[in-house]
Amino acid sequence: MDLNNLKPADGAVHKEGKRVGRGEGSGKGGTSTRGHKGAKSRSGYSKKIGFEGGQMPLQRRVPKFGFKNINRKEYRGINLGTLQELVDNGTFKSEVTFDALVENGLAHKNDLVKILGDGELKASLKVSVHKFTASAKAAIEAAGGEAISL
Repeated sequence: MDLNNLKPADGAVHKEGKRVGRGEGSGKGGTSTRGHKGAKSRSGYSKKIGFEGGQMPLQRRVPKFGFKNINRKEYRGINLGTLQELVDNGTFKSEVTFDALVENGLAHKNDLVKILGDGELKASLKVSVHKFTASAKAAIEAAGGEAISL
């Protein structure tokens, strides 16, 4: 540290904003840095969000399509292969419930769960969740298990 590289601590010095409208001698008098006339020079001016100076705004130029079904149900998909891995790890023995899936982080408590048919299931499991695909239900029953819809 020398005298030539001394500086105040960060945040110790606050630079004051420019003082406008305090006379011609200040250099920022008269129009107070706003220029002459027009809406932008007036008090209370605020531009509309998305306004492009009269040009057709982007959100009106872009074509609209499709719709959102307000009655749509979103399911959390879990594959048979994932269930088989959990059986191999010793997480599940013979029964898979919705609560067990929530405890193991495969679903949240407000989710709807659907078992999907990807992967191979060798273990005989009693699975009780909200929905099953046809192939998943067939695979569970072929392995000697039971598929119960909640």
